[in-house]
Amino acid sequence: MIFFSICFIMMLILFLNSMLMFYLGLYFMVNDLSYFIEFNLFNLNSSSIVMTFYFDWMCMFFLSVVMFISCSVIYYSKFYMEGDLMLNRFISLVLMFVFSMILLIVSPNLISILLGWDGLGLISYCLVIYYQNIKSFNAGMLTVLSNRIGDVFLLISIAWMLNFGSWNYIFYMEFMNKNKEMLIILIFILLASFTKSAQIPFSSWLPAAMAAPTPVSSLVHSSTLVTAGVYLMIRFEKVLKENIFINWFMMISVLTMFMSGLNANYEYDMKKIIALSTLSQLGLMMSILFLGFSKLAFFHLLTHALFKALLFMCAGLLIHNLMNFQDIRYMGSIIFQMPFVSVCFNFSNLSLCGFPFLAGFYSKDLILENFFLMNFNMFILFMFLISTIFTVSYTFRLIYFLMIKNYNMFSLNFLNDNSWGMNKSFMGLMIMVILGGSMLSWLLFPYPYMICLPLKFKLMPLVIIFIGLLVSYLFIYSNLKQNIIKNYFLMMFFSMMWFMPIISTKGIIKFPMFSMKDYSLTMDQNWTEFIISQGIIKLMKTYSSWIDLLFFYFNLMLNLFLMMIFIWWLLIFMN
Repeated sequence: MIFFSICFIMMLILFLNSMLMFYLGLYFMVNDLSYFIEFNLFNLNSSSIVMTFYFDWMCMFFLSVVMFISCSVIYYSKFYMEGDLMLNRFISLVLMFVFSMILLIVSPNLISILLGWDGLGLISYCLVIYYQNIKSFNAGMLTVLSNRIGDVFLLISIAWMLNFGSWNYIFYMEFMNKNKEMLIILIFILLASFTKSAQIPFSSWLPAAMAAPTPVSSLVHSSTLVTAGVYLMIRFEKVLKENIFINWFMMISVLTMFMSGLNANYEYDMKKIIALSTLSQLGLMMSILFLGFSKLAFFHLLTHALFKALLFMCAGLLIHNLMNFQDIRYMGSIIFQMPFVSVCFNFSNLSLCGFPFLAGFYSKDLILENFFLMNFNMFILFMFLISTIFTVSYTFRLIYFLMIKNYNMFSLNFLNDNSWGMNKSFMGLMIMVILGGSMLSWLLFPYPYMICLPLKFKLMPLVIIFIGLLVSYLFIYSNLKQNIIKNYFLMMFFSMMWFMPIISTKGIIKFPMFSMKDYSLTMDQNWTEFIISQGIIKLMKTYSSWIDLLFFYFNLMLNLFLMMIFIWWLLIFMN
């Protein structure tokens, strides 16, 4: 009861702060305000150490969404993690995680950004290994080491910014834009953002992080850890426009979107399918950001946070009632057992694929229309459209396996613990999934985008939805997938993110481990015996095998020679 009161108090504080930030965001946007707040921590020999915070409308809206999702997740965790012995520790870690994200959002300073950035990486490691088993430990190590690469790039950019005299990058945007020598800072920031947002080749940690409890996944994949890289790039959008490598980075983002959408259609783990959908949407945000539409990328960042948090929370309740089973092949006709959760799940899933007039539609439709308006080559356009079709395909595939398909083996073992507390945590997010897209589009774009396109391009988002339905039908029923399954290499290639998890783990440690084994044998474990006695025996075995091979060829040639002599004498006597 004491814990419930603490949980309720934290949820209430976060909700009230969310409403306050939303109101301040409106006020800052209408009046075009931005505030710097500096705290003088201490002075040392005429050097002032200050802590700087930067507030504008973008920061306020993002803080509002983060706190709104956090209050729903904490209330949801009270019921989802019920009976856990370390519940207080879990909620404390979640609150520290949210605080690290808040610090990253309000920081105009690379040093304080590093504090929030590193806090996200460290606490995400603690949350991924919360269930203490070997799979969670491996996933946590892969997550934290992948994110440490981004931390190193951020540290290098901090060292490089010493040339400016300050780490407040907001002050030097125009100067960085003109100074071509400082292009290196943007490259390092881009690489750091790619590691945090799991773009190729750093994508393997994102599905592995699904070993964390579902409330953590709901928070991580909606508005905190994976969106930190996108948010940092939105802050550096003025410098992005002059970058000569922008097309290469956009190519990586489009390939990430394509790869994750393709792999999600071959995946059967429900949480991994949703994680790959997050990776696909991150590629979409990055690609539209590299096109120069930073406000549009921020708009999709907010709408994606709303429907993805609800999608993970619904998936968590399904997993909870199916006795911790995540394989969608064992599910079916859940709509009859959990109608309210199924409605929430379907709404968030349809919002993910851009179904008309839900939250995701307003941002994805604008992104597609802006992309059609740009003058890009056919390869990029083709990859973009195919990736969007794959998004619709795995969305309807998930709906089919969970809702439409007949009862499967777990239907009789269904717990049906349809907790009213968990359902209450869905309601706020459900309202935002239905109304949030239109509300945010009116706020962020008070003057509507007037995009003049031919009718066939205007109808293209709706056409993509119907093509995605057909593709999902092909993935479920056709012989195409069966033929690919028969080819083991192709099946593993499509379902394992183009072998990226293997390259990131076994591929890195295989050769050092073998070389260390030889080093250990030759240097540590009685090297004299290994080199002299064992080495001589090994050398004699090698030479003896060569000698045997030579004798074999000698005998063969001798037999052939004798046979030829015999045939020659036979021919002479016959004449």
